[in-house]
Amino acid sequence: QVQLVESGGGLVQAGGSLRLSCAASGRAFSNYAMGWFRQAPGKEREFVATISWSGGSTRYADSVKGRFTVSRDNAKNTVYLQMNSLKPEDTAVYYCASGYSGSGYTSTRDYKYWGQGTQVTVSS
Repeated sequence: QVQLVESGGGLVQAGGSLRLSCAASGRAFSNYAMGWFRQAPGKEREFVATISWSGGSTRYADSVKGRFTVSRDNAKNTVYLQMNSLKPEDTAVYYCASGYSGSGYTSTRDYKYWGQGTQVTVSS
């Protein structure tokens, strides 16, 4: 059974930083791309960042480019999202997801397994 468990969310002031982690089990973690998505109240889930199986390729939503960094440690079966210069509009539940293949994509349809999410709240 595949499990993805996010951690690291919380309350932070605007301009601050948080580092999210997602620990994976039950699957050959290093074979698959990983993605981060977020969902704010009343809005659809949206793409944030993705990283390929090797970590050699990353993609970001325009809204977070230059502020967020996705990385992975295949030895630890963990993917990270470093979030800097946080803004109130970054407030959302953040989800990690494991893809169907080694390449990272930006649609929710390209991800097979999902974590339960972790709340990030940025105060102004």
